[in-house]
Formats: sequence, C-alpha cells, structure tokens
Amino acid sequence: MNSVTNMGAVHGPDATDMFHDKARDHTGLECKSPFEAHCRPVGKMAKRSLDITLVLVALPLVALLMVGLALLVKCSDNGPVLYGHSRIGFRGREFRCWKFRTMAVNGDEILEQHFRKHPSDRMTWMTQRKLNNDPRVTPVGRVLRKLSLDELPQLLNVLNGEMSLVGPRPVVTDELLHYGRTARFYLATRPGLTGLWQVSGRSDTTYAQRVRLDRFYVSRWSLSRDLRIIALTIPALLTSKGAR
Repeated sequence: MNSVTNMGAVHGPDATDMFHDKARDHTGLECKSPFEAHCRPVGKMAKRSLDITLVLVALPLVALLMVGLALLVKCSDNGPVLYGHSRIGFRGREFRCWKFRTMAVNGDEILEQHFRKHPSDRMTWMTQRKLNNDPRVTPVGRVLRKLSLDELPQLLNVLNGEMSLVGPRPVVTDELLHYGRTARFYLATRPGLTGLWQVSGRSDTTYAQRVRLDRFYVSRWSLSRDLRIIALTIPALLTSKGAR
C-alpha cells in the first residue's frame, strides 16, 4: 500500500459528508448526486482530453501486440477472441467492457462444478468476486491476466467515452452493494483501465480497501494524480504485484 500512502491516507470523513462538503471536495462537481441532469464526470474536459490524447498515442504502439494476442487466444482453443461483459459506468449506465478472453467457453459450468467440490470458495466468490485460483482461466489466459494484457481492448472503451484511463475498477451491478452509500463516488466518474487499486497491490488488497481507494480517488481527483497513477502502473505491471 506504499504507493497509496504516498498519495495521502485513505481515510477520513464519512462518504456522504465528503460528497456534500464542497470545501473538502476537489472533484469540481457541482451536484449532490451523479444522477442530476447537469452532473458531469469527475475531471470534466481536462480528464477526457488526457484520455483521448494518450489513447491515440498508445494505439499505434500496441496494435501489433494486440493482433498477436488475438491470434494466440484464438489458436489456444478456437473460441471467441474477445469477451464483453456488462459493467456499470458513469451515472449507472451499463456498457460492454471488452477484454481478451481468458476463460474457457463453458466457464459457468466449470465454476459451478468447482463450487460443488469446494463449497467454501462460493462464499469467497460472493463476497470478493474473485478466486485465487479460478478454475475457468485457460493457460493462455493466466499469462495474459498476470501481465494485465487481457485488458488492452478496453482502450476502445476509453475512446468511446465509456471508460477513462484512470478511475475505479469497472464493477457489475451486484458489486455496487458492497459499496453501500459510497457507491455515489463510483457513479460520479467513468471506470478506469488503471487506478489506485491497480497500483496498490490489486488482489492483495481486500474489497473494503478497494472501495476506500475508489472513494479517495474520486473525492481528491486531480490531473497530476492521474498522471502519477499512469506512471506507477508501468512498474506495477512489470512486477505483476497482486496479479491473479
């Protein structure tokens, strides 16, 4: 958690108080709820301009890599190359979040069989939405996940305005229940390709810590913090710290 500590402690007032108190809120939001018609995502045009600029620079550099990874996924088991799953974005809008497929095509069946053999893992899945050794992940998928290369297609989500380069990790509807009243922070911005969670240990952190990181990021957003998180993402990927 050192990288988070350097950015500031992830604790403080109650989530509701932090959202309503404009004296402490550095997001620039002029609304009490992300569902108000005039509410715009955290960072507004400055954040969006950074996203578009960096993605347009990055795409030509990673295009050949993405083609190679697509062929590798396709040849591994002849299934679909991409996997799109519904995620919750700004103001609660659902969007299809793209990844290179890392799981077996019959992943749901494999997972259910695993739960029957290991009932305790079902509770872990229900509370954390992750398993340390997910039986659905293919050998190729395990490598892609370890290096976070499976998330490269989300650059297209960023271009479409559904995601940002930096922000909370995209969640499904059920996961917002874990956020409680702090969900308003998540809904006030676009989900990110990277974020405080990714540079703070990823799966080595608890879900409660992840929620606090999201709240801290949104309530203290700044362009310089986005740039710093992007810079910290590179060594985090190279060391694969907290990757599952």
